[in-house]
Amino acid sequence: MEVLASRCLPWSRGKSLQKDQRLALAAISVGFLMITLDATIVNVALGAIGADLGGSPAVAQWVVDGYTVAFASLLLLAGSLADRIGVRRGFIVGLAVFVVASAACAVANSVGFLIGARVAQGIGAAWLMACSLALIAHTFVGPHARRRALAVWGAVSGIGLASGPVVGGILVTSIGWRAIFFANVPVGIAAGWLLVLHAEEAPRRRRSLDLPGQVLAIASLAALTAGFINAGVGGWTARVTLALFIFGGLASAAFVLLERTVRRPLIDPDIFRNTTFTTAVAIGFLFNFCLYGSIFCLAVGLERLRGFDALETGFALLPMTVATAAMALLAGRLVPRFGEWRVLLVGLASGAAGATLIAVNGRPANLGLLLVCTVPIGFTAVAMPAMTGLAMTNAAKLGLGLSAGVFNTSRQAGGALGVAVLGTALTAGSAVSLRPAFVLVACAYGLAVALAAVGGRRTHVSARHHLT
Repeated sequence: MEVLASRCLPWSRGKSLQKDQRLALAAISVGFLMITLDATIVNVALGAIGADLGGSPAVAQWVVDGYTVAFASLLLLAGSLADRIGVRRGFIVGLAVFVVASAACAVANSVGFLIGARVAQGIGAAWLMACSLALIAHTFVGPHARRRALAVWGAVSGIGLASGPVVGGILVTSIGWRAIFFANVPVGIAAGWLLVLHAEEAPRRRRSLDLPGQVLAIASLAALTAGFINAGVGGWTARVTLALFIFGGLASAAFVLLERTVRRPLIDPDIFRNTTFTTAVAIGFLFNFCLYGSIFCLAVGLERLRGFDALETGFALLPMTVATAAMALLAGRLVPRFGEWRVLLVGLASGAAGATLIAVNGRPANLGLLLVCTVPIGFTAVAMPAMTGLAMTNAAKLGLGLSAGVFNTSRQAGGALGVAVLGTALTAGSAVSLRPAFVLVACAYGLAVALAAVGGRRTHVSARHHLT
């Protein structure tokens, strides 16, 4: 990770980055790698976990979504608290929680205990996500240096998400599913040690906690996610499904109303007056909806349609993994040269094309063709640092922790709903088919492309106006 940072991040005074900054970025990136890897590594282990601990397909989805829902719903609180206590301290707190929860996952003796430990992992991950982005924004002040640092951060995200199935397949097959959680312990301890030695604390900013708003945000996301999962098991008109959707909708409406009227809201409404930030938040939601949902559906689909085990599934997704890693690394050079909006547009368009190709080949009689079709999905990794850079453009004015919290809440909420919605679409018919899920993915990517085109056009017009 330090080598990646030193190669991608030339400092303004000479060719090499200052050692403390390079090591701090390495620590931040390692912590971030763990939480992104954990978002997808479990997908290929679900069969082994089910065989060992039991549980229905709906319960298996909660092994994935228990982590993601806690992750998404607590990001706002983590961002606000990080501004109050310091983002460096917040990162260390999150890392400690994540490491302890990972150890608990590794020794779980029931599926209920595992889901509970996954929720605890998500709590730690929320702190790590919000604080990692805020630490980068604080450490790298100049726009060029920050772009480069975010390119490394985005590359780590892409590599972590895409390599999850491969790494998980190897560990599950060679050691067992518990190894995917045990591995986090020494890695997390090393990352914390580096951060304590080499990262500086950011200035603190006092923010309201708005606990009622936080409770409503958690209730809304958890209920809607549970509704989509239950729809795949009990049907869309089942009483439990309808009750969850109604409760989730009411909680969402109450949250919006509360944030408009409370004196000190969880989310300051002024943050959305920045159109670039708001567009990046919306695109982040759609991006993770597509990416998390796609990886989940491909992993589960290959297992059910082709009878693959964890290792076979991981290696089947290797073309997409390689494409993701390559594009995530290349983004560090493309964004400074072509700008965030253009790179973002290309990445999202690649995702739309890949999803369309997979939808056409929904029941993969030709496995080779399906795997080729996954490569454009991997190309979307080039969009990660671009949309993150757009979201954090004015983070110093809006609040580092809050900006990172809102942006990443949107992304992780999209990921949680992506797994729930697309997982339900995967088994919506009489037989498992990738087509319905990837039709939805193609549509969501298409909407994201439209938002990026409008945002880029607006920025271009605004820049011309300022020049004249």
